Amino acid sequence: MLEAIHGRKGLQLTLGFLLGIGFGFLLQRGGATRFDVIIGQLLFEDFTVVKIMLSAVLAGMVGVHALRSLGLARLHPKPGSMGSIVPGGLIFGLGFGILGYCPGTAAGAVGQGSLDALFGGILGILIGAGIFAAAYPALRKPVLERGDFGARTIPEILRLNAWVVVAVVSVAIFALLYFLERSGV
Repeated sequence: MLEAIHGRKGLQLTLGFLLGIGFGFLLQRGGATRFDVIIGQLLFEDFTVVKIMLSAVLAGMVGVHALRSLGLARLHPKPGSMGSIVPGGLIFGLGFGILGYCPGTAAGAVGQGSLDALFGGILGILIGAGIFAAAYPALRKPVLERGDFGARTIPEILRLNAWVVVAVVSVAIFALLYFLERSGV
């Protein structure tokens, strides 16, 4: 079934578009597209965003590995490096701290009519992506490929069965969600 989708780019784009709308709708309904909720998260006063993202990680992790175990999906990990993660994380964090939106919440906020997300977020994403695309050839070897750790998954790095990692991470996520709910944040 998924192989049939993989071979049809138009269907992939349509499904991606519809799932993106659904994701944005759920972010909006969960309150993660509101500036005050995101700033509350950055100030460690409102953990709505963490709860939403941990729930998404849990569902995605279990879903992907279930599909993989059933032979319906394959993992295609991309190579990673410290030279790409550290600058990317710093740029992401800077933009998140200044604007109060990450790319997903910025798109959701635009959908609910937030002009700051449109002009600061979406416009900033497009300009930043353009600058990165132009600078990529010069940055690739000297910066982005430094500290390369290959295209390995966490279970491969730990030399564990993927379901062992899924189980341990699931318990940790449930424990953290339980703690956050009990503490009232």
